Amino acid sequence: MDPITNPFSPGAGSRPPDLVGRDPILEQARILLGRVKQKRSEKSLLLTGLRGVGKTVLLNEIKHLATREGYRTIFIEAMDNKPLGVLIAPELRRVLYEMDRIAEKVKRGLAVLGGFVGRLKVSVSEIDLALEVEPERGTADSGDIEIDLPNLLVAVGEAAADRQSGVALFIDEVQYLTEQELGALIMAMHKIQQDQLPIVLVGAGLPSLPALAGDAKSYAERLFSFPRIGALSAGDAAKALQEPAKHAGAEFETAALDEVFRLTRGYPYFVQEWGYQAWNLAESSPITKDLIVRATAIVTHRLDNNFFRVRFDRLTPGEKNVLRAMAELGPSPERTGDLADLLGIKVASLAPVRAKLINKGMIYSPGHGELAFTVPLFDEFMIRAIPDFKRA
Repeated sequence: MDPITNPFSPGAGSRPPDLVGRDPILEQARILLGRVKQKRSEKSLLLTGLRGVGKTVLLNEIKHLATREGYRTIFIEAMDNKPLGVLIAPELRRVLYEMDRIAEKVKRGLAVLGGFVGRLKVSVSEIDLALEVEPERGTADSGDIEIDLPNLLVAVGEAAADRQSGVALFIDEVQYLTEQELGALIMAMHKIQQDQLPIVLVGAGLPSLPALAGDAKSYAERLFSFPRIGALSAGDAAKALQEPAKHAGAEFETAALDEVFRLTRGYPYFVQEWGYQAWNLAESSPITKDLIVRATAIVTHRLDNNFFRVRFDRLTPGEKNVLRAMAELGPSPERTGDLADLLGIKVASLAPVRAKLINKGMIYSPGHGELAFTVPLFDEFMIRAIPDFKRA
């Protein structure tokens, strides 16, 4: 069939043609935006889930909702090599300039931002903001982000309230924020909620995010909801394939849909990959199970050389060995003690590598003494990448 009319869209953050199985999250976001707009308290959202479940897609979808509700939006991606202040300052400047630079509250917001930027420990080349106002002294210029960021966001919220507007802040990959940055963000949202200012936060991160937020500030659970974004059910995975295909004049056989679900375990990114390749292989409708089987070799090659390999290549030999041992134990969360036994080392000796793999976003701890992959199907990839695992 015609590749140009292929309805499927595998890619990082690419919206699938049908966003199935996510209505409860979108409804929760709609309520959040509506209540804050009416100066009513509501918990902001921190979405959690594995790689490939569509967290970034949902952030973008909620961003569109916020825009339709009249919010000014900021979207940033946290990075492990760039401070939060550097990422957020230019975006705060933009939304303040969009309001009304003549209004006194907006001018003060810009002045507070000027003081904040002046104390960031970065070079001028990293962040160069022409604010056209004198920085305000003594509000957000201490150099301590846990003091400065709350004061800055309160000033922005006051400006937004004055202009009868709202600000929706979206942060992807929240787990890459430092504990101090995450703590500052939580403190800021606490003050904003207390003052009923029109700022909402919608973030997304790996399953470790609730624990990270709790470690940063113990009251985080009272400020945020942590919706878990998981794999699709068999019915939703089938719908994600069948409905777009029908709109494009084709359909999948039931056996083909069942095979895709078996291969992908319902993870949306992989569902899109199999749908995309099967469509391109098909000469006519319906798309059969045999076509899915034929597409599997192509999909596996693409995933191995792109989705999986980019993560694999960042690992040291020792880290690869630990992940290969995890794969040997299977796809389920593994006990740290079982993993150490398989590697022939003590649990204490495993701890440094474990910490590095968590920091790299490769694994997380779903429960005390447990480890699991953050990337679905990564266990299968590790076995393909390192076929001969040698037990200690």
